[in-house]
Amino acid sequence: MLIHTERMESGQVALLSLRNPPVNSLSAALRAELHAAIQDALADDAVRALVIAGDGQFFCCGAEIREFNTPMSGREPTLRTVIALIEDASKPVVAAIHGAALGGGLELALGCHYRVAQSGASLGLPEVKLGVLPGAGGTQRLPRIVDVERALTMICGGDAIDAETAADCGLLDEVYGSDLRQRAAAYALKVSAVPLDGRRVGRQPLAAPADAGVYERARQEAARRYRGCVAPLACVACVEHAAGATLQDGLAFERERFLELVNGGQSKAQRHLFFAERAAVKLPPEWRAAGAIRKVGVVGAGTMGGGIAMSLANAGLDVVLIERDAQALERGWSAIRKNYAATAAKGKLSAVQVEERQGRIRASLDMDELRDADLVIEAAFEDMGVKRQVFEALDRICKPGAILASNTSRLDVDQIAGFTGRPAQVLGTHFFSPANVMRLLEVVKGRETDGNVVAAVFKLARAMGKLPVLVGVCDGFVGNRMVSPYTREAHFLLEEGATPSQVDGALQRFGLAMGPLRMADMAGLDISWAFRKRTASSRPADLRYSRVADSLCEQGRFGQKTGSGFYRYEAGSRTPLEDADVLALIERCAREDGVERRAVTDEEIVQRTMYALVNEGARILEEGIARRASDIDVIYVNGYGFPAHRGGPLFYADQQGLPEVLTTIRRFHAEHGELWRPAPLLERLVAEGKRFADL
Repeated sequence: MLIHTERMESGQVALLSLRNPPVNSLSAALRAELHAAIQDALADDAVRALVIAGDGQFFCCGAEIREFNTPMSGREPTLRTVIALIEDASKPVVAAIHGAALGGGLELALGCHYRVAQSGASLGLPEVKLGVLPGAGGTQRLPRIVDVERALTMICGGDAIDAETAADCGLLDEVYGSDLRQRAAAYALKVSAVPLDGRRVGRQPLAAPADAGVYERARQEAARRYRGCVAPLACVACVEHAAGATLQDGLAFERERFLELVNGGQSKAQRHLFFAERAAVKLPPEWRAAGAIRKVGVVGAGTMGGGIAMSLANAGLDVVLIERDAQALERGWSAIRKNYAATAAKGKLSAVQVEERQGRIRASLDMDELRDADLVIEAAFEDMGVKRQVFEALDRICKPGAILASNTSRLDVDQIAGFTGRPAQVLGTHFFSPANVMRLLEVVKGRETDGNVVAAVFKLARAMGKLPVLVGVCDGFVGNRMVSPYTREAHFLLEEGATPSQVDGALQRFGLAMGPLRMADMAGLDISWAFRKRTASSRPADLRYSRVADSLCEQGRFGQKTGSGFYRYEAGSRTPLEDADVLALIERCAREDGVERRAVTDEEIVQRTMYALVNEGARILEEGIARRASDIDVIYVNGYGFPAHRGGPLFYADQQGLPEVLTTIRRFHAEHGELWRPAPLLERLVAEGKRFADL
C-alpha cells in the first residue's frame, strides 16, 4: 500500500501518509490510492478533517520523473485531479510537511487548505532545473498565497526556502519544533470549525502587481542564470498570465506550456543530467568508507589550495593549510579572508559564520602539523618534481591510515602514488576553480587505489556539497583530456579563416558559457604554453600543430592579465576587443604553415569543436577512463560550461544521431588528417545501431 490511513483525535481526523520511498514520489499508483483515500475520508461522517503527511525522510519530493513522456504521467487521477478534489473538499485538509515538499509535493500542499511544517523542512518548486515548469497549478496557486515577486523567484529560480522563511511569507500557517503529526492533527481539528471559503487558494483572485516591471526583471534574471533555457521564460509567462485570470484559465495555459516543455529537447537533456548526476555518485557496494574524515591538511595556499581549504571549512572540518614560506602563506590567508568578506557582503554569510569558518582553518609553515590528519590534499605547483618532494614528505609525516590526495589536473596519479609506501591510499582529487564555488570534483582512482579510500573521499565530497565523479588515470583524466582536441580545433579554425570573435560567438550562441579563446585569455595563455613547451619533444612531428597561441605568448600576450591575448583589453576592463594585430599574426602563421584560408561557417565551428569532444569522449569510454557516457556529460556540464539544456557532449551526439555524427567525423578525417580518425567505439555503436545511452 502506498497510502496508509489512520484515525487521530478520537477518530475525528484522518491521517493519510504517503509511503513511496525514498522520496514519496507521486507515481500513478500513489495518486490513485491517495485519491481513493481522500474520498473515503470525506465520505466518513465521523471524520471532521484530514491531514496529509509523508513517511520516511520527506513529505513528498514531487512527480515520478521516470513516468514523464509515458502514458503513466497522464493516467487519471492526475495530480491536478487529486488537488482539485482536495481544494473543493467540504472538510479542511492540512498538509503536514517534514523534510522537504518539492515540485509536485509542494503543489499538493498548495491545494490543501492549510499547511504546517516541522522546523528544518524545505519547500520549493525546482521543475525549472529539469527543463519544465510546475504543471499541477504551482504557477497559479503560489502567487495567490505569497506575493508575485516571491513566487517568480521561487518558480523561475527553482531554489527551495526553509520553513521559517515560508511562514514569514504566508506559505505556511504553523511551524512546529517536534511532534508534527500529533500537532497537525490537533490543528486540523481546531480549524474544522472555520469556514473554508477563504482557504480555497484557487478561488482567490490575483491582482496584477503594483510594479509591472517585476516580470521583465524576472525574464532578465532567468536569461542570466539559465543561459539559453526556455523553461524559465515559460515560468514567467505562466505567473504573468495568472494575474487577472480565473484558476481554470490559468491552469489551461500552464498545462499547454508544460506539455510544450516536457516534450521538447531541452527538458529531455536536463532530465538526463538529473539521473546522470545520481548515477555518478554511486560506487560499487563493496566499497565502503572506513572511519570518518575530520581533520584535513591542504598543502599549498595558492588559488586552488585556498579554495579547497574554504570548501572543507564550510563543511565543518578542521583544516591545516601548509605553505613553504611566510609570504606565500600570508597571500593565501589574505585571499581566504577577502573571499569570505565578499560572501558576507552579499548577505550569504553572517559575521559570526565567517568567523567560525575562518576559525576552522589553521595556517602553518610546519608540515609536521599534518601528522594526525585523516586526509591531506596536495595543491602545489603542477610539476612532477614538486609532487615527488611533497608526497615523499607526506608519506614520512602522516599517520599510517591517512589518505594522500593530489589536486593535479593532468599528471600521472600512479606515478605520484609510487613516491609513497602506501599507493593504496593515494588518489587524485581534481577540484575545479574556484574550488570553493564549483561543485564538480574528479576523483581519480589509481591502479592500486583501494575502493574503500575512494568511498571515503566520495563521502567527504558529498558532505562538502561537491559532485564527485570517478575517473581513471590518463593525461588530463576526462575533462582536461577532452579540452585538448576542442581547443585544437578552435586554433585550427583561426588559421583556416575564422576570427577569434567568430569562433567564440558561434559557441556561445550554441550555449557555452564562454568560448575557448575568451576562456584562454581569462585563464592565462602562459599556463598552457608552459605545458606545451614541456611536452614538445613528445609531440608527433607528422601531425598538424597550430603555432598561433605560442606566437601570442612569445609576444608577451598572456591574456587579460597583460591586457592582450587572443583579444585586447582596455585598462580595467575584461571586455574582449578584436585586435588587428592578432588577425595579422593568425594570417602569418597560416601562410607560413601552408594553410589555405577560406570562409568558415558557424555550423562548421560548432561541428569541429563539438565532434572533437564526442570522438575523444568515445575513446575515453573505450579505455575505461570513465565508467559511463553520462559521467562524461556530468563532467562537461558542471566543469566546462557545456549548456545543460543540451545534456552534455555524448547526450548531444545521441540526439544528433550517431550515424550522422560519424559521417561528419569521417569527412573531417579525410579533409584534416589523422587527428580526426574515428574512435573505434563510435564506429561499433553505429554498426550495431546503438547509442551512447545504451552502454
